[in-house]
Amino acid sequence: MEFYCSKCGKREVVSTRKAHCDCGGLWKLDFQPPKFDLAGIDHEEWSMFRYRKFMALEDETWRSITLGEGMTPIVPLDENVLLKMDYFMPTLSFKDRGAAVLIAHCKAIGVESVVQDSSGNAGNSVAAYCARAGIKCEIFVKSGTSPKKIDMIRAHGATCTIVPGSRDHCADVCREKVEREGVYYANHVYNPFFYEGTKTYIYEVYEQLHRIPRNIMIPVGNGTLFLGVMHALEELLAAGCIEKMPQIIALQTETCDPLLRAAEQGLSEPVSITPEETLAEGIAIGKPMRGDEILAYSRKYGIRFIHAPEGKIMDARAALAAKGIYCEHTTAANYAAYLHYCRKYGPTSDCLITMCGAGLKSDH
Repeated sequence: MEFYCSKCGKREVVSTRKAHCDCGGLWKLDFQPPKFDLAGIDHEEWSMFRYRKFMALEDETWRSITLGEGMTPIVPLDENVLLKMDYFMPTLSFKDRGAAVLIAHCKAIGVESVVQDSSGNAGNSVAAYCARAGIKCEIFVKSGTSPKKIDMIRAHGATCTIVPGSRDHCADVCREKVEREGVYYANHVYNPFFYEGTKTYIYEVYEQLHRIPRNIMIPVGNGTLFLGVMHALEELLAAGCIEKMPQIIALQTETCDPLLRAAEQGLSEPVSITPEETLAEGIAIGKPMRGDEILAYSRKYGIRFIHAPEGKIMDARAALAAKGIYCEHTTAANYAAYLHYCRKYGPTSDCLITMCGAGLKSDH
């Protein structure tokens, strides 16, 4: 198991402290899991690590890091929509899937201090697992981030540094510190171990339903869930568990949509945009660093992009709450996008939508 550069192909040991290749390319992980098989699941383990046979893990360090993440239920909303309740997590968001694996990796290779930039959920998750691991942690968030997310980060003992300006500027400030001080960058976009956690989303769906729904709606900012989902679906295809790729519906906001615009224009790189304010802070990423990978998947599998109409997000949140589902604004954007998709393309049945963040985190 090694890292290799997405640009030049250079190989590096996974214990490296380098956030990226010397050429600037991001790391990918050279790891080939065995063919996925339900018989390979450890049914005695009640967390996403029941799938560890198919995950890139150095050793048993995960046992001291896990907080029981994963194993979230699938709830029918109506006759057309299934909700994967991923805010039923230790830190109330799906990011725990990736953070548990990433911080287990950090612990396994002896990392003592990390930094991370985030819109809130990933930072909170990394902070929680660093607290579990005894690793010092600093999280950078942009001004305007939900105060409750900031409170949660600090409650875990992490330093939370608030940066004026956009989410992308916040990331730049954090990365400058990484380059200047050499501190480990425990980032959900740069480090491919994170995707080894988010791919369990699909493993769980397949185990729970014994199939994959025909349509899967995925929010895409930096693409951490998207890339994990695509990795796992390709594994299921290779193993013969599914016969074809489901229709992936990737959503972005009307005010921050560099991938949607690129896909519509047939481009291989995200369009350069200036993000505007959005209620869906979790996907307000103007410069997705793995945008080329996301768009390559888009071309390969005919992925459809759709907007979450800004003016419909709170309506969607209210509609979900009226059925007992209290989610944060970014999560409500998923349902708003689904309804917009149905208006554009017609009724869409057998659609899986992630409920990726809990409502109390964005009440501000």
